[in-house]
Amino acid sequence: MSLAQHIASTEGADREWLEPLIESEDVLRRVLSFDPLPPRLVEDQADHIPAYKISKARRTVQVAITVLVCWLASGIVFGFAALKPILISEGVYREQCTGEELKLDVEVCLEQDIRLNLFFTLASITTNISALPVGAILDRYGPRICGILGSIFLATGSILMSYAFAIPEFDGYLIGNFFIALGGTFTFVPSFQMANAFPKYSGTIVALITGSFDASAAVFLFYRMVYEATNHVFTPDRFFLFYTLVPVLIFISQLAILPSQSYDTVPLLDKKLERAKDPARDVHTSDDALSSDSEVSRVRQQRSIRRKKKLRKLNKLLGDESDRQERAELELERQTKSAVWGALHGQPARKQMLTPWFTLITLLTVLQMLRMNYFIATIRSQYEYMLRSEALAARINHLFDVALPVGGVICTPFIGLFLDNLSVPMALAVIVALSTSIGILNSIPVVWAAYLTVFLFVLLRPLYYSAMSDYATKVFGFKTFGKVYGAIICLSGLVNLSQYGVDALTLEAFHGNPTPVNVVLAAAGFGVGAVLVVFVWYQGKIVGVGEPGGCLDPERQPLIPVEENQYNFHSSSPYRQNSNGSQLRH
Repeated sequence: MSLAQHIASTEGADREWLEPLIESEDVLRRVLSFDPLPPRLVEDQADHIPAYKISKARRTVQVAITVLVCWLASGIVFGFAALKPILISEGVYREQCTGEELKLDVEVCLEQDIRLNLFFTLASITTNISALPVGAILDRYGPRICGILGSIFLATGSILMSYAFAIPEFDGYLIGNFFIALGGTFTFVPSFQMANAFPKYSGTIVALITGSFDASAAVFLFYRMVYEATNHVFTPDRFFLFYTLVPVLIFISQLAILPSQSYDTVPLLDKKLERAKDPARDVHTSDDALSSDSEVSRVRQQRSIRRKKKLRKLNKLLGDESDRQERAELELERQTKSAVWGALHGQPARKQMLTPWFTLITLLTVLQMLRMNYFIATIRSQYEYMLRSEALAARINHLFDVALPVGGVICTPFIGLFLDNLSVPMALAVIVALSTSIGILNSIPVVWAAYLTVFLFVLLRPLYYSAMSDYATKVFGFKTFGKVYGAIICLSGLVNLSQYGVDALTLEAFHGNPTPVNVVLAAAGFGVGAVLVVFVWYQGKIVGVGEPGGCLDPERQPLIPVEENQYNFHSSSPYRQNSNGSQLRH
């Protein structure tokens, strides 16, 4: 599962710990970027367009198409649990079986199962690691280039998969699934910029896009239902050939409907709003060259009309003064509740990555990703062994196929409320408790425990990744997000290569018994998680009383500023923060 998928906010303010500059106390609004090496020059970045220049109807259609495309293409590889029975039925990698296994006519043999799980593991790793180059391409060349590349990769993967099924001698499964996963990332990551099409409803749009990613896991589920309903007549080679219509749809929509450039972010719109409010902009030095006072008056009046027209459009797009003030207050309240907001803001990425803040969340993410992907790839074989029943395992697998996409969609709106109203230490504690409960239940060989494991898993999956991205922005900040978050993505993806060895260990050393692996992973996750919760809780107390990364109580500040306990903010935002953290209007 990609770490790039559950983003609670697309822009925000970093707290900067700098030398005292009393005359500047603004807030620097930063835009979330997945680019690990952001361009140094503005010229190196893709151009933006203000949303008010595009009609509301067109923007609505663009958002609808984006959500539809994400549902059809962004994360279909995570529906592997629904596709795996079809792969087994079609004899994929059956040639890996030994003569004895073929003679016994086992449903799936040892090496075949390992290769099928590798089929999913490679796609999962690709989805995670590819977020880095996709983020760089998005920031430099815009969403249209990403969308076109995504359609090409999806079409390539679909065609390779179709030929792999149609021509037994052609082993294109791994490379085909690799391109489908890559195309999904190129489709998904740029989709978040569509939240800027309607800034007042950006949270709703982000939730819709995130939910569509989760729902895309159901694509293979729907295909399996058709496959079984047609008595296996609608074969996989036909399905993947028909699926090429999706990248064709993406390609056409990119050229005809979707924006070629990213929409202006809220910080950029804030700048334009401030300029549009300034009547002094109606006066230009070039006015001295005009022939008469009446001509000067006429020209300035035209400028005033254009400026006020632009101001009305911006107010309609962003909301009026009270709306913006309310959003600012809600954001400040969210930061206060987090207990650790700004802990490492303003520090270089290298220094941030040498702290326990980074080390512990990376270790926990590595373990959680390994556990989640292992469960997705092996759920049926796990319960076949634990319950000693293929029928019960199939029922649990079918429930999981439905619950995985549906659970993600249902949970998404509530996750934001969860993260906004709980402190970071409390949110992490809930996640560790939930994760540990799943590990315990996943080791109990009874049906009720299996069903409960599935329900808790589909809740934990979107919650964890949302909490991780939320943690990264609150602790590390927007300025270094691409580098720090990208490092976590890469490390987690690379460590997930070990899933191939974990599968082999389960099937060979433990003879198919998943319990030892589940127990070890759950115990390791609990240990790392418990240390992380205690560390963040303790550091949150320090941040709250004004240590580096914290906010000094104004009553305890010295009258003469001292370098180590002074900070200031830079911003284009119409709001600034005073010494007690409240936001004031310029």
